[in-house]
Amino acid sequence: MVRRARRINRELAEVYPYAHPELDFRNPFELLVATVLSAQTTDLRVNQTTPALFAAYPTPEDMAAAVPEKMEEILRPTGFFRAKTKSLLGLSAALRDEFGGEVPGRLEDLVKLPGVGRKTANVVLGNAFGVPGITVDTHFGRLVRRWKWTDEEDPVKVEAVVAGIFPKSEWTMLSHRVVFHGRRICHARKPACGACPIAPLCPSYGEGETDPEKARKLLKYEMGGYPGQRLSPPADYPGKPAPALGAE
Repeated sequence: MVRRARRINRELAEVYPYAHPELDFRNPFELLVATVLSAQTTDLRVNQTTPALFAAYPTPEDMAAAVPEKMEEILRPTGFFRAKTKSLLGLSAALRDEFGGEVPGRLEDLVKLPGVGRKTANVVLGNAFGVPGITVDTHFGRLVRRWKWTDEEDPVKVEAVVAGIFPKSEWTMLSHRVVFHGRRICHARKPACGACPIAPLCPSYGEGETDPEKARKLLKYEMGGYPGQRLSPPADYPGKPAPALGAE
């Protein structure tokens, strides 16, 4: 299983050499806020919403002083906007009051912030601070169970099992590759098995569409010729930038 898992990672690295976090951000604060906002919505919707948010509140100090009703209007497209506004106000105040307006670079500090769990903390550590971390979101959990790396459902237990399979240096990029694959090919309801580059390694091959032509029609984002989720993707991203809010 370990050999097969590591081979899957190597294959995914060839398929997605450009794998990256699919949230637009320019600094640790923006990534932290965007990750909190990504709950119960798509990265695309977050990316379409954060330009106005950060224009209005570029720093934790600015955000902590925001009028809740004004922030709620900005966040409305992301859903659960009242709860998210409350989280961001508390998060920003904590950064201002306890960390001098800076996002801390330690897991134990990040998870103390309002609205920040282990998954969000690992996203920020891995992508803003270069600290290796495994991000267990719904895509990651689904794929590692399909690949029989673990049958655990609890994200913390999944993280621990996968951390034992791969060297720490691989953790952050592994997370991106697996999530990319889950969003583009290995979908929850109908995986595109017939168009999957790692099909020969997959113990769950056949759960989805195996006909190559039909499977190709299921591909998403750059794999299917469609825009990605970021309005400002990395330079090496082979797909199209996402449209701004209202331009879809």
